Amino acid sequence: MSSSKARLMLGALAAVIAAPAFAQGEINLYSSRHYDTDEALYADFTAATGITVNRIEGNDDELLARIEAEGANSPVDVFITVDTSRLVRAKDRGIFQPVDSAVLEARIPAYLQDSDNQWFGFSQRARIFFYDKTELADPPRTYADLADPRFKGQICIRSSTNTYNQTLLASIIAHAGEEAARAWAQGVVDNMAREPQGGDTDQLKAIVSGECDIAVSNTYYFARAIRTSVDGLSDHLGMFGWVFPDQGGNGTHVNISGAGVAANAPNRDNAILFLEYLAGDAAQEHFSAGNDEYPAVPGVGLSPSVAELGLFRSDAIALSDVAANLDTAVQIFNEVGWK
Repeated sequence: MSSSKARLMLGALAAVIAAPAFAQGEINLYSSRHYDTDEALYADFTAATGITVNRIEGNDDELLARIEAEGANSPVDVFITVDTSRLVRAKDRGIFQPVDSAVLEARIPAYLQDSDNQWFGFSQRARIFFYDKTELADPPRTYADLADPRFKGQICIRSSTNTYNQTLLASIIAHAGEEAARAWAQGVVDNMAREPQGGDTDQLKAIVSGECDIAVSNTYYFARAIRTSVDGLSDHLGMFGWVFPDQGGNGTHVNISGAGVAANAPNRDNAILFLEYLAGDAAQEHFSAGNDEYPAVPGVGLSPSVAELGLFRSDAIALSDVAANLDTAVQIFNEVGWK
């Protein structure tokens, strides 16, 4: 990179992170993130830029259907959601447009953004193992270990309809191939302590109740129980150990919260400025402090609840490559009887 180009990039980065110039107007944000703590994100953006954030919340299917029904006249500028599979679904349905931003390219690691620059990840949730350390001296260390017969009857994990599990299996397909992924999924089914039920917090509570010794969960569900009181979990944290899988191999699989600029955004420039704001240190720190997530940007400080879980090496495979295997992952889940 030339020195002049580097100075230009750094200048643009400083402008959005340090003190963005005030702008007129608004952005219309459609969000499936349902966290009250995000209010501070939007308020800080408005205070820094003068741009009003108008937000509509709903689940992904509702919001995508609304955008499609609104068509070219849709007021949406930014669509924000959780998990790679949902971002890819939005892209495949023509919801996003490409964004060329030196700030986003400099701040967001390449594997956490779409190969066509249509969406970008802004926070991470690692999908890891929690276990009862009073019962299990030698927990699984890799995703492959979950299929080891020595853990038969010990594993609690969510349904195959859960997007977090779908992207995990899609990543295994990307790394090891379809045949190996099918064998892995069958092995996990064989090792389940019970049929899948509930969310990640329910898997963690199943360790407390003694239903299983190992639970697969995204990190922020456990970190939340460290930061605040979660009934049936926070009073029992001392019994838990945890493992970031595959630290000696591909690295730990991550899910993301991400966003993109809508294809027909009426306030496109403001929308891009909002995405660049989400990549700034203040917003990145908020993702960690407000919702117990890992920042997407390397080197940003962690909240105490997240720091207690520790640092890890993430799987650096491009999430766009993972997404290409989502349909196959669903097919494999159905074939092996993962309910």
